[in-house]
Order: sequence, then C-alpha cells, then structure tokens
Amino acid sequence: MVAKKYQNPSGGLNEAGRKFYKRTTGANLKRPSKKVGNKRRASFCARMRGMKRKLTSAKTARNPNSRINKALRAWNC
Repeated sequence: MVAKKYQNPSGGLNEAGRKFYKRTTGANLKRPSKKVGNKRRASFCARMRGMKRKLTSAKTARNPNSRINKALRAWNC
C-alpha cells in the first residue's frame, strides 16, 4: 500500500508517488494515458476491468470513490 501523500486524489499515483516507487523498486511507472488507440491504455483497461470483476466486492465495484474506479476514470476506461 502506498502512503496517502503519494496518491492522486483522482486516482493512481501523483508524480511524487511515481518517483518514490522508482526509488524503492527501480521500476519506471508512466503517467496514465487517455489517448484512444494507445496499446498501453487498452492493456491497462482490460487488466483492471478483470481485477474489478474478480477481486473487489460488489460494494467496492459500485463505489465511485474506490481506488479502482478512480484509476479507471484516470485512464479514461
């Protein structure tokens, strides 16, 4: 779990969160892409829809303020 100070209120990580993640793991996370036709966006949307369906409760799936729904909105899914 990432600290609240690294979370973007509208979903995902903010710039400081991406830098923190890179420092701790070495991975280079990119910003969400809203561009239609972007393969990274299509892949993310497909993965997250599957996670939403299988790994969240019905209450969380319907909650517009859940982290997974905010992330899907940030990616324009």
